[in-house]
Amino acid sequence: MSAVPDTMTAAAPPAARATRTGAAAPVISVAGVSRWFGSVVAVSDVSFDIAPGITGLLGPNGAGKTTLLRMITGLAETSTGSVAVFGEPVRDNPPLYRRMGVMSEHETVYGFMKGRDFVRTMGRLRGVPDLERAVDRAVALVDLEEAQHRSMETYSRGMRQRMRLAATLVHDPEVLILDEPLNGADPRQRVHFKQLLMKLKAEGRTIVISSHILEEVEQLADNVLLIVNGKLAASGGFRAIRAALNQRPYHVRVVCDAPRELASAVVTLPSVDAVHVDPDGAVVILSRNVLDLQVELPRLAQRAGVSLRRVEPLDDSLESVFGYLVEG
Repeated sequence: MSAVPDTMTAAAPPAARATRTGAAAPVISVAGVSRWFGSVVAVSDVSFDIAPGITGLLGPNGAGKTTLLRMITGLAETSTGSVAVFGEPVRDNPPLYRRMGVMSEHETVYGFMKGRDFVRTMGRLRGVPDLERAVDRAVALVDLEEAQHRSMETYSRGMRQRMRLAATLVHDPEVLILDEPLNGADPRQRVHFKQLLMKLKAEGRTIVISSHILEEVEQLADNVLLIVNGKLAASGGFRAIRAALNQRPYHVRVVCDAPRELASAVVTLPSVDAVHVDPDGAVVILSRNVLDLQVELPRLAQRAGVSLRRVEPLDDSLESVFGYLVEG
């Protein structure tokens, strides 16, 4: 599989408008949004802004992610609150939709259609000028030139996802809303997809990606929105979110040349809640104040004559943030 081709020749979308303070105005603004179906509340009083770059939307099944995305794309109206894209109300705004590309979670392809015909049809519906050139560019971006003249029923699921992405990109949108785009993709396709997203990000686009694959969102997203039970549970960089969870202790794994001596000494530190030695000889420390531990541990090891070989957090990851907020 080749690297992402540099074939998108249209000018990169303009950066979000600047405010008087010089900060970029948000591309997407969600203000006090709720959505209910009868007595069921799917989304409850959610507010956030999204700037250019990649934002990950996360949450367990049934958390309200898809409902929220449908309101952001104008496919569903809000019960209360408002959604704006580029400062304009998104609902019933066809000119605005031409600046957005939306890829839903569920497959929406006709198996009998050839891949190129599918992308061409989406471009025609969007009123894309110089259509064949736009189709060439979109198909090249997803690296499916060799398969574009085959019917889509012969594609693997991952290939269908990529051709759907080509159809989403054919009109060169400034905003991309992608709901579970990695479903069915094999490892090579995932690598290519990440390369493509980083290229689109570098062009100044605004990308929202909903996914349950936490480690890939962790690698891609500049910002994370975590939805739990229809509410915004946390937002920001996942490490900043994790650091803010003061009530949740960190697990830190230490590899050294004298684990039992280190464990006996480190348990006396005020920043340490508990210590145990793993079967492989590593010392696992439970701490609610890792900043203090980082200072105290080397000093203590030096006094005890213990040589530290590796110190690593066991739960400093998006997966741990997700687990803490969802389960807690």
